[in-house]
Parts: sequence; structure tokens; C-alpha cells
Amino acid sequence: MSDSASTAQKRLSQVKNCLASSSTATTIPFDPNCTSFPTRKELPQITGAPPEAAWVWGPDDYIGRLNLLTPTRVKAAAAEIRTGETICLNLPLHLPETPAFGREPFQHTIKTIIQNYVYDDLYSMNTQSGSQWDGFRHFAHVASGGTFYNNTHGEDIVGELANHKCSIHHWAEHGIAGRGVLLDYRSYANKKGIKYDSYDTYSISWEELYRCGKDQGIDIRPEAQGGHIKIGDLLFVRSGFIEAYNSKPSDERASLALRGHQGGSDPVQRWAGIAQGDKMLDWLHDCYFAAVAGDSPTFEAWPTQEAYHLHEYLLALWGCPLGEMFDLEKLSEKCRQNNRWTFFVTSAPANCHGGVSSIPNATAIL
Repeated sequence: MSDSASTAQKRLSQVKNCLASSSTATTIPFDPNCTSFPTRKELPQITGAPPEAAWVWGPDDYIGRLNLLTPTRVKAAAAEIRTGETICLNLPLHLPETPAFGREPFQHTIKTIIQNYVYDDLYSMNTQSGSQWDGFRHFAHVASGGTFYNNTHGEDIVGELANHKCSIHHWAEHGIAGRGVLLDYRSYANKKGIKYDSYDTYSISWEELYRCGKDQGIDIRPEAQGGHIKIGDLLFVRSGFIEAYNSKPSDERASLALRGHQGGSDPVQRWAGIAQGDKMLDWLHDCYFAAVAGDSPTFEAWPTQEAYHLHEYLLALWGCPLGEMFDLEKLSEKCRQNNRWTFFVTSAPANCHGGVSSIPNATAIL
């Protein structure tokens, strides 16, 4: 079958799906324009996929839940722009000065083309060292023996058979823009006298996030369950890492970043973040976020407190972009000042064919 015929058949199936089921996605491939999608517990078992996989957008899909950022939803999200203020959500490229997990620090060199008249830049960087989107090539589903999103495997990423399955450039070509929702857990914890160290394992439970949202005037349940979260929203959680990083001397920051990360006798990496657990999995799935991000180096509590990582579910099983070390400090201040926690957000991932991950190039517009 030709590519055009295949595309036409896929689109026809999506249209029939929505028309026949009152905008409820029931037939794979799902139409992203549908207004109702199955809960985690209602997911169909997909042949050849691990249990709980939501590879529902077609066999050649490599953007996952970014499919939910339809023109209709992006246009609706533009209504969040009230004052026109813009806020950068990226750390400077050289921060953290000492990256965690043994990653390389950013290096910047000025190249002189014509002295006093023309200069170029040379960047050397690991896209995972600072503000980042974890792409679908970054973290596999472990129990299935190393399966990445939509049946991508290591041989698709490196080696003689390498191809562009789940390459980050697919995100770049689609684009990321929509309604952002900030949960400022750090400020809530300070307000309620909840003490924890961002440089140590601390699990932020669903119940805590719910109370945080309530304190902000947000019901963090999906609209289908009576809450305020819309299909295709982009979630941002401020757990306080950037604040903690800025408060420590450079030698202490370096020592903590250089903790071991592959077991053995060395102290392991420990970070505060979102809790693992069924309640959290249900919420992260059923809200149908287009992407999730936080300010910590791992997004989830680290080391994991369960037999799995949220990374496996979000990236490999559901195809949900996962952001880490986003700078949410100024955004949290402005949101609190305005008493408004939703905003328009854009992100331009690197258009790197075969790329694993990317700096976010993200901006919130209030």
C-alpha cells in the first residue's frame, strides 16, 4: 500500500472512530481530536506491546501524546495569554556546573572568523546535563527487555540498523505549544511546614499534589472526573531543586552531583520528585497530559520506591514527553503574584535527526 493510501485509510479510521462513538476514542489508531479517551484501567492490550502500553496513535507514530496538541487545542490555549509577559523556562546552558549522573558539562568556545568583525560559537554539550526534554529514545521499558516507545529497540538507535524511529526531530517537526499548568509544590510545602531536602529522596504523593492544587484553586483531576485538567495540558511541577541549587556553595553542589548512580559502595543519586504508585500512574495517564516536566534532575523521586520508574511508563509505554530541570522560579513568582496558574507555553526541541533528547527552548506566555 502506498504511503498516501495508508495515510488516507488511517485518517478514515480516525474519523469513523469519532463519528461512531460520540468523540470517544475506542478504535486504534485514536483520533487526537476526540474528547474522551480510555483510562489506564481501560487500555486495550496491544498485540506485541508490553502490558499497559498506550501505543494508540498508529504503528508509525513517534510523537506520542504530542498528538493531543491539535490546532483546536492550541488555539484554545492561546486564550491563556492575558498580559503578554514572557518567561524563559530554561536554565543557562552551563548550569548545573557539575551535572549529575556522570554527564558532561557544557562547553562554549568563541571562534574568531575575522578579528573585531565576525565571530562564531562552538557548543559541546550533553542534552541531558541541564534543562531537558527526555525523548522517547532515552529510557526503555525494562521488564520487556528494553523496549522503547512504539516497539523501538536499541538496534534502531545505534549500530548498522539505526534509523529514525522515535528520533527527537519528530517532536521538532510537530512543535510543542499549548496550555501549561503549574503546581508549585515547594511553596505549598513551605506554607504548610512540610520539610524535605531536594537533594535527598522525597516522594511527592498524589494526595499532596491534590492538596497543593486545591491551595492554588485548581482541582488537579481530569475534566472527565470533574476536575480542571484539560486533555492536552502540559504539566509543570516545582519541587524546589533550582531554589536549593542556588542556595548551596559550588563545592557542595559538585559533591552531591558526583554521587554514584550505578550501585556499588558509592553513595547513590538521591532526589526529591513525584512519587511512584498506582494512584500517581492513574492520574498521570488519565489526565492525558501532552507532556510533563519538573525542576528536579529526575522528575520522579529517586531512587524509585517501586519496582519500576515513572520514566518507563511516561516515555516507553505512553509516549509522554518528560522534562527535567526546567527553571520554574520566575514562573512561580509571577503565577502567585497574578493568582493564576495556567498560561500558554511553547517549546522548540532541536531538529536533530536521530537525536535522543533536547534542550527545551521553552517559554511561558502569561
